[in-house]
Amino acid sequence: MCGIVGAVAQRKISGILIEGLRRLEYRGYDSAGLAVISPDNSLHCIRTVGKVQVLDDAEELSPASGTVGIAHTRWATHGKPEERNSHPQLSGKNIAIVHNGIIENFQELKDEQLAKGYVFTSDTDTEVIAHLIHEQWQADGKDFFSTVRKVIARLEGAYGLAVINTDTPDRIVVARSGSPIVIGVGIGENFIASDPSALGQVTDRFIYLEEGDVAEVSRDSIRIYNGKEKVSRKPVRLHLDNDEVLKGNYRHYMQKEIFEQPEVIRNTLSGRISKSHVLEKSFGIKAQEILDKVKHVQIVACGTSNHAGLVARYWIEGVAGLPCTVEIASEYRYRKVLVPENCLFITISQSGETADTLAALRYAKELGYCGYMTVCNVANSSLVRESDFSIMTFAGREIGVASTKAFTTQLAVFAVLSIALAKRNGLSAEDEKKYVDDLNQLPLIIEQTLALDDAIRELSHDFGEKHHALFLGRGAQYPVAKEGALKLKEISYIHAEAYPAGELKHGPLALVDADMPVIAVAPNDELLEKLKSNLQEVSARGGQLYVFADTQAGFQNNAGLKVINVPHSSEFLDPVVYTIPLQLLSYHVAVLRGTDVDRPRNLAKSLTVE
Repeated sequence: MCGIVGAVAQRKISGILIEGLRRLEYRGYDSAGLAVISPDNSLHCIRTVGKVQVLDDAEELSPASGTVGIAHTRWATHGKPEERNSHPQLSGKNIAIVHNGIIENFQELKDEQLAKGYVFTSDTDTEVIAHLIHEQWQADGKDFFSTVRKVIARLEGAYGLAVINTDTPDRIVVARSGSPIVIGVGIGENFIASDPSALGQVTDRFIYLEEGDVAEVSRDSIRIYNGKEKVSRKPVRLHLDNDEVLKGNYRHYMQKEIFEQPEVIRNTLSGRISKSHVLEKSFGIKAQEILDKVKHVQIVACGTSNHAGLVARYWIEGVAGLPCTVEIASEYRYRKVLVPENCLFITISQSGETADTLAALRYAKELGYCGYMTVCNVANSSLVRESDFSIMTFAGREIGVASTKAFTTQLAVFAVLSIALAKRNGLSAEDEKKYVDDLNQLPLIIEQTLALDDAIRELSHDFGEKHHALFLGRGAQYPVAKEGALKLKEISYIHAEAYPAGELKHGPLALVDADMPVIAVAPNDELLEKLKSNLQEVSARGGQLYVFADTQAGFQNNAGLKVINVPHSSEFLDPVVYTIPLQLLSYHVAVLRGTDVDRPRNLAKSLTVE
């Protein structure tokens, strides 16, 4: 959730830094700070606990007048939210650093530095990097860019960082490994940030650093290396001040938000997983203590968020080996609840203000759960403030009423959480790496799945005159089918229902005829053959089947069956991947029927009343 901003300019930059932090407030944080190289080549550092406004007030009392500096909003991982743990972290009188992510080998490095006489004033892993850089600079003293590159080679974990040095007062060095960093390109000045939205007030041209990049940024030059190789990264132009309220080349906000999913899932996973395992400290200080106690999970949510919870149940039980129950918030709060011992209570909400979910949390707090967690997209919302800890989804602003990217980022969070819980229940390092490998591949697989757009647009013409539809799935795909049915009814106004495919013969089969399209999701999993048998029941009664199937699932087009082949993915993450084509189908059907896609009738984006 942390945010980084930096500037190398010919003008006073403190206002730019503070405004950049304000633009990152949505990410969530508990402290803020800045460090500027003053005209006399000293470090002017201000750190505060609380909102960016507190930092702004402090800077007004002690103005930072330099033209080179870095700033940060911190969400506590190592060390409580206190001024001494805020960023920037310093070493000596010349080095200042800001850092997002988790350094996994920080204790080993810290012990080494303590033995060499370094004194630590914070509990952070970031201070370790500052001292390492200071030590290396004392040994080198020539090329600060080279010094930083030597130090980061020793770091294990995920990080995005920015460093300044009063001995080289005209530049910032930045590095990216698992946590985003961008460079904002100006005229006679340049900027850096963890998110381009922080810099919309000063530039519209950005260089996105790639994994493993280290860059030196001065007023009139940018030097980038990846390993030992000097590389070139082309700037891209973004209109950030209007980016979230303009559709760009998309016809509707919903369409834009569907296609943003690879990037927002990448953002949500960033800093929470490495190449081989989950970085639990990214959940926050309280999280680990609470998760250590958990023997049962209770999830409460509404609508699309409830469907995310239903998928999460399969992961929490199947991967983590913990019992999990999922309830609709508006029902949970009106019954007598028996709370299992050491049960974690989890709410899910895009807005964090959903009235029924918030009321359920307040009711649950009277019942004695071992902890209260929320999965949310809005950092300072009521659910976030009233829960013990939160894991944010970095979906960005979602304008379309029918949720798309908020849903898949919720799933990404639960995939990570289920692995973290499984580690407490005997998950091997080898299996953890397999799950994390799958997560690291997820954004790319979603990009490949979005390439089905044209084929699904063509398929949507079959639904233009329909009044009903039936969605089918088995196992973890049943909640995906429920989400697909909800999307179709929300924006196209076609009545749609979802059932576990095995339930067809227990009632829904009576609805099947040539006018009832039946949509099924068919990954190549252990339930595939049973699903095929269920679909035969539809075909035998003259129903028209539309199957979104794994390329290896063995379905063939025929008169009663239309197949859309979905890129192969792991069974673990199939629920995320198969959500995408159902979103596209509902979108194109709604466009075909001429409905108000972004603002469907009778619905609101944030339900703040019961």
